[in-house]
Amino acid sequence: MTDLSRLVETAAVSPLAYVDPVFPDRPLVLHAARPRDYHSGIPVVLVHHGVARNGRDYRDYWLDLVDDIGVLAISIEFPEASFPEHLWYHFGNLHDKDGTPNPREDWTFGIDERLFEALRAQRITTTQRYGLFGHSAGGQFVHRMLSFGFRGRVAVAVSANAGTYAMPDLATPWPFGLGQTDVDADALRSLLGFRITVMAGTADVSTSGRFFPKGPRSMRQGATRYERAHNYVRSGHAAAAALQTSCAWTVIDVLGVGHDGKRMAAAAAPVISAAMH
Repeated sequence: MTDLSRLVETAAVSPLAYVDPVFPDRPLVLHAARPRDYHSGIPVVLVHHGVARNGRDYRDYWLDLVDDIGVLAISIEFPEASFPEHLWYHFGNLHDKDGTPNPREDWTFGIDERLFEALRAQRITTTQRYGLFGHSAGGQFVHRMLSFGFRGRVAVAVSANAGTYAMPDLATPWPFGLGQTDVDADALRSLLGFRITVMAGTADVSTSGRFFPKGPRSMRQGATRYERAHNYVRSGHAAAAALQTSCAWTVIDVLGVGHDGKRMAAAAAPVISAAMH
C-alpha cells in the first residue's frame, strides 16, 4: 500500500508514485497542493489533467487557489506508459483496441474512488465526499466516469473544455453516447439528476490544434469545444424532458478564456468551494 502521508508533508509535494490495487503493474503519479491550514477535515478535490498527461502542471494551477478556497487538491497523473492513448484515459478502458468489452472492475473510472478510500483509511482526510475537476481530456474522463455511476462519494464535479462527450443518448453508441453500454433508462434518469457543472471557455473555438477531435462523430457534437459543451448540457435537458424527469446539469461560460487549464481551474475554484463548504 502506498504511504499517502507524503501528500500533506509540505505545500507542494511532487511526485508520489501511487499503485492502484486493480492495476498493480500500471503506476500512477500523485501531485498535491496542500493549503496552509490543512487538517484532516478539509475538503479534497481530485484533479484530472489533459492529453499531455502533465499532472504536475495541473497541481501547480491549484497551488495559488487552495489557500483561498480551503481544499486539498490532488492531481492524478495517468502516465502514457501505464495508461496509453485515449482508450485507457479519456474512455476509461471500457473496451480494448479490438472493441472487446472489459469487465467493469477493470475500468479506470474506479481509480478516483479507490484513491479517496485510501486517503480516508490513512486518515489523510476524514471527509465523506470529494470534489472533481477535469480539463480537456480530463473533462472527458470526469463526465464519462460520472455517466457510469462512479459518483457515490462525489460532492461536486466540474468538466471543463472537454473535446468530446458521451451524450445522454441510448441510441448513440459509446463513446460518443451511452448506447451499447449497461446504462439503461433508469440509470440515465439518475445521471441526469446528478449535478454536473460543465465549464466552457468562450474563446475555446480553435479547430486547428493537433489534439482537437475532428472525426465525423466528434464533429456531429459541434464545430468547437465551446459549442460541444453547450450541446452536451442542452442534450441532457432534452433527454430529461423525454424521460419526464429533471436535469441538474448546468453550463457556465468562462469569458475570454480559451483552452487554458490554469484559467479554467481558477474559474472552477469558487464553484467547487461553494459546494464543499
